[in-house]
Amino acid sequence: MGYQTLINENIKKLRKNNNLTQEQFAEKIGISLQGLSNIERNKYQPAASTIDKICKKFKISPVELLIEIPKENEIIIKNVIALLTTCQKSKLKKIYEALKILIKM
Repeated sequence: MGYQTLINENIKKLRKNNNLTQEQFAEKIGISLQGLSNIERNKYQPAASTIDKICKKFKISPVELLIEIPKENEIIIKNVIALLTTCQKSKLKKIYEALKILIKM
């Protein structure tokens, strides 16, 4: 799957995971309903400014729009990210080091 398709699919997943209609999501990020529909149907690629607005509104990094996540892991990852965003920098560094060790196992 290409990066552009993945970004568009992840935008649609983000909208659905937040229980928003296309109209509500488009309004939140300041684009037209037709523009969002075209993005979700992979007919149009979002501008960098649109990606920036999405990331700021939903407190995610642009990298998260480029990650292909199996459905069964989506909720767990979302919850982990929510927890991590509340951590202090010193704790995040320790968590990161622990994760590197765990992943190598």
